[in-house]
Amino acid sequence: MAPGSRGTGLFRTLLIRCRTPGPGQTRTGLHRCLSSLPPPGTWTSELSRLSHRDLHRLSVTDPDLFWGSAAADRLRWMKPFHRVRDCELSSGKISWFLGGKLNVSENCLDVNVEKHPDRVALIWERDEPGTEVKITYRELLETTCRLANTLKSHGIQKGDRVAIYMPVSPLAVAAMLACARIGAVHTVVFAGFSSEALAGRIQDAQCKAVLTCNEGVRGGRLVKLKSTVDAAVKSCPTVQHVFVSQRTETPTVMGELDVPLEESAVCPAEPLDSEDLLFLLYTSGSTGKPKGIVHTQAGYLLYTSLTHQYVFDYRDGDVFGCVADVGWITGHSYVVYGPLCNGATTILFESTPVYPNPGRYWETVQRLGISQFYGAPTALRLLLKYDDSWVKKYERSSLRTLGSVGEPINHEAWHWFHSVVGDGRCPLVDTWWQTETGGVCIAPRPAEDGAPIIPAMAMRPFFGIQPVLMGEKGELLSGNCVSGALCISQPWPGMARSIYGDHQRFIEAYFKPYPGCYFTGDGAYRSEDGYYQITGRMDDVINVSGHRLGTAEIEDALDEHPAVPETAVIGIPHDIKGEVPFAFVVLKEEFGDDPAAILQQLRELVTTKIAKYAVPEHFLVVKRLPKTRSGKIMRRILRKVAVETSGDLGDVSTLDDPSVVGEIVDAHEPAKQVLLRYR
Repeated sequence: MAPGSRGTGLFRTLLIRCRTPGPGQTRTGLHRCLSSLPPPGTWTSELSRLSHRDLHRLSVTDPDLFWGSAAADRLRWMKPFHRVRDCELSSGKISWFLGGKLNVSENCLDVNVEKHPDRVALIWERDEPGTEVKITYRELLETTCRLANTLKSHGIQKGDRVAIYMPVSPLAVAAMLACARIGAVHTVVFAGFSSEALAGRIQDAQCKAVLTCNEGVRGGRLVKLKSTVDAAVKSCPTVQHVFVSQRTETPTVMGELDVPLEESAVCPAEPLDSEDLLFLLYTSGSTGKPKGIVHTQAGYLLYTSLTHQYVFDYRDGDVFGCVADVGWITGHSYVVYGPLCNGATTILFESTPVYPNPGRYWETVQRLGISQFYGAPTALRLLLKYDDSWVKKYERSSLRTLGSVGEPINHEAWHWFHSVVGDGRCPLVDTWWQTETGGVCIAPRPAEDGAPIIPAMAMRPFFGIQPVLMGEKGELLSGNCVSGALCISQPWPGMARSIYGDHQRFIEAYFKPYPGCYFTGDGAYRSEDGYYQITGRMDDVINVSGHRLGTAEIEDALDEHPAVPETAVIGIPHDIKGEVPFAFVVLKEEFGDDPAAILQQLRELVTTKIAKYAVPEHFLVVKRLPKTRSGKIMRRILRKVAVETSGDLGDVSTLDDPSVVGEIVDAHEPAKQVLLRYR
């Protein structure tokens, strides 16, 4: 395969090897299926000729053939890879497409500029309806190159980490692609995080530069981004430059680190190894410290490209509408990299679902002709509270696929989304995946025409994904109608490679609990028909409006208050947000006279340390926390106190002092009626 081409040689080699039965083998149905695989160069367009069942079987029985063929045909390589994979899950060793060199920015931009330079790449749906801005592939490439040259002219090189703290905008996308173009490693930080949370991520990644805007706009409100960055970088000595653009007319006070964004529109793409770092994305875990999930070049891009096309039934000419923020993995995979690699027109949604009214999403669908709409259950639960007229007044015939992401969708929201928004005619894909998986792993589609979609169930594993359920003793649970820890038994190209700066933590979190498997941290149920239902987190991570949040992270913030010796945070159900934090707070005796003032200070502390969405919805001041004799807090008891209405708190015999339970119940009783509305 010649450098710079979309290759065919590897495809032929793998195809011949798989088509030829070994000694004692016969031509099985799978091998007969392989004989119908399309010729090299047309693999992706002809893939639908094979059944989903056969394709999935191929992808897990011969991943070298499946993924090697896909990578050779779908991606442009500067240097061909010589080996498809070298993976050992027990040690967290994961490498794909060894020896290959490519550039993600080139695959997303240059390839499409050569084919259709004037096709719209981005539609920036600005905060105010009707003011959308359309950016062609040619224009996006030029902007990306200008940013890349700006970075290079200020000393940013391959391997340097760059923080991006920007609102949803074309410049944020160009910043990501500019880093990818020169081999810098971007870490996008959600533009709602506090200066302390931003600083912590910059410090952990040792970022050399920050890209930001003077302000953001969301729901008619201005968000001061530059001032947040200024406060953050005071404690970040590695930051040498802050690159600033103007989102609003408000003048920006430029400091000695600040640089305007202006440079040439031509920048050659850097050849990068398949396993060079592409980006870090910080996510909460069961400990207080957010972890920088590492994703690399080729495997991530291939997986997002393939899942974007087949999970959502993307077709050439569609307008793909994922309304996620680029600061989250959903924005990375299905606003930026997956759609652009496939030459799609992708939406950048800057506003909120209810600004200026609850019809905002559906007015946008009508005005922009959106084909696929991919959103979060939190927003859907919020919108179904309003009259259906807010949906039906707008034309939605352009919609062909609906998608849900971020957390399991409840039945009420599913049926409203499918029946009211989709008029009962659009497949609704309830997708399960994680920051660590890179892309969708379980979803109702792709599947054969007419295959059922069960409401509020993720259902089918994607190509290359082999789910397994594990029992409490680490045993493999066979058969159907069983529940257990959801694991994936073999590697796939899009999976994370490490936790930045702490590979041992990566191994212990994801591969040590069930040796030989990737442990997702979620529980699941396998139905009678073999479909998968996600049942929720199995660790101390809660899902607030689709955003993962470690309870330990909130506890660490609360414990910094001088009046608070100890706290325990759990997640409880909420009818809009899915889950919300509930904080049990112990106050020192001398501060017990005015708990209301202390609790307000605690709310402000969490806002400052993390973000507003992390502030506990409920606080309960208690004298003590329920602990075992070894000092471990029994969160099971706290969850039952906060949520259960039966009064049965289960076995409390292992508590050091069981009488503490009565104290907590008595303290909670006055607030119980308030909490009932969230059940």
